[in-house]
Amino acid sequence: MSQIPSLRLNNGTEMPQLGFGVFQIAPEEVMLPVQSAIDAGYRLIDTAAGYGNEEGVGRALQESGVAREQFFVTTKLTNDEHGYDRALRAFDGSLSKLGLDYIDLYLIHWPAPAKDLYVETWRALEKIHNDGRARSIGVSNFTESHLRRLIDESGTVPAVNQVELHPRFVQSSLREFHAKHGIATEAWAPIGQGKGLLEDPAVREIAGRYAKSPAQVVLRWHIQLGNVTIPKSSTPTRIRSNADIFDFELTESDVERLTELGPPERIGPNPDTFN
Repeated sequence: MSQIPSLRLNNGTEMPQLGFGVFQIAPEEVMLPVQSAIDAGYRLIDTAAGYGNEEGVGRALQESGVAREQFFVTTKLTNDEHGYDRALRAFDGSLSKLGLDYIDLYLIHWPAPAKDLYVETWRALEKIHNDGRARSIGVSNFTESHLRRLIDESGTVPAVNQVELHPRFVQSSLREFHAKHGIATEAWAPIGQGKGLLEDPAVREIAGRYAKSPAQVVLRWHIQLGNVTIPKSSTPTRIRSNADIFDFELTESDVERLTELGPPERIGPNPDTFN
């Protein structure tokens, strides 16, 4: 497998452009997939307190034999831990479960707008970052309006916004906002969570021409758009296959064709109403 490229975040930190996500992998089952991902060359590992599997992820990292500084570990704050003091305690809990001295990227998982605490929560993340306990801080599932308020009221621009993003939900306007403000776009559900994207005739036709799988073609689309992407699988062969996307390049017309699959189709919750 070719070396995974990195993006430089707005604070100068390097973040791998392809990572491994552990959403919906049971705590008692998470170690083996993470170990498989590490063996396949992944160094960005993305978890969250809400997934309940931070401990298993941490054990897999510690038993991998790979030096800590080679990993880029992301975890996230749950909605019931919003607020300054609660966020600080939640971070301590995640750090302990992962068995780490610092987190590479700590995210607010959802804005939870009905709670109206995400700016206060962000101030806790600023402290965590200033104390050197999180190398970078960012958000997840924030819309443009959430981001504008966060930046206006704090003066600190998130390094990353991790959002649902795939060829059926391309988030063009939000990605433009990110680019304007120096925020890295990270895609969750990058290959559509098994909801039919990989069976789309256009995706399959493009895959056939490149002698690649539909998942590889969609992940390559993310890379060429400049996204960070974190596909999830529990199967070692698919984990390796998802990383084998750096020996070909989509044409501009193929990228455009995938970008225009539409109509927009959200898989996950709406950040404006999910609390």
